[in-house]
Amino acid sequence: MGKLLDWFGPSRTEIWRKLSAQIGGAYTPGTWRRTDRITVEVAHWTVTLDTYTVHANNTHVPYTRFRAPFLNTDQWRFKVYRSNLFTAIGKWFGMQDVEVGSLQFDADFVVKTNDERKARAFCADAELRRMLMAQKSVTLSVEDHEGWFGPKFPADTDELRVVVGGHLKDTERLRALFLLFGKALDRLCAIGAAYEEKPSLRL
Repeated sequence: MGKLLDWFGPSRTEIWRKLSAQIGGAYTPGTWRRTDRITVEVAHWTVTLDTYTVHANNTHVPYTRFRAPFLNTDQWRFKVYRSNLFTAIGKWFGMQDVEVGSLQFDADFVVKTNDERKARAFCADAELRRMLMAQKSVTLSVEDHEGWFGPKFPADTDELRVVVGGHLKDTERLRALFLLFGKALDRLCAIGAAYEEKPSLRL
């Protein structure tokens, strides 16, 4: 067994169990219905860390995600993700990309929203921008549903979501993403896009 651990390292389950204990969270093993997860109580919100896999064209693409329902105030929608090879083509065809006023951030990220003023206010925090730019690949968004197979959201509830590629085992990166997620929750309240109250929805 020692040799196997030398070759492959500790399992994700082992790493997530230890991480959960270190950050004061609760680890729940996976079942046939859903993958294992970590839940952490942060002020008025419950942050859930789990994984999922997208199946398309005979390929399996893994993702790790952080989610937290929150009480919304005005149905603000927002998505920010790193630019890629297709960004310039998309912008040529009219794809939205809001500039937030930071040259490097605007060059590196695409911002989509239904309220540009709130998007600029959300991204005005230099620490939040630094945390996002420290991630090689990341999507941060405010959503009003999780698709056909996700839970049904009450009318007054949205979800903050952070998604990265792969089923992460890197403890330091997971910690950094938790901090990013907490900062994003703070910004939602700071710009008046979320109530500091506990939502009824549990993921």
